[in-house]
Amino acid sequence: MASNRRWILVAALLAPAVVLPLWVPLYDREDPTFAGFPFYYWFQFLLIVVAVALTVPAYLLATRADRDARLRHGLPAEPDGTGLSRDGGEAR
Repeated sequence: MASNRRWILVAALLAPAVVLPLWVPLYDREDPTFAGFPFYYWFQFLLIVVAVALTVPAYLLATRADRDARLRHGLPAEPDGTGLSRDGGEAR
């Protein structure tokens, strides 16, 4: 159950980074300007910073949720990266 809450939080953190750039009427204007740049341009740069600030904690939460789920299912905490199964060495 706690894992589901983490994934919901991950989705909630990532939603603004997806929705805000798609909501064009929000920033489709020139005023107010900042350092000579119209609102449209500096808001786009601000969205980059916001997206990074939201993506980093979302990534950390997702990695933790994935690790906990793997341990709950009896798998190693981190995948070995080979794509081979543990029992016979055959590709999955």
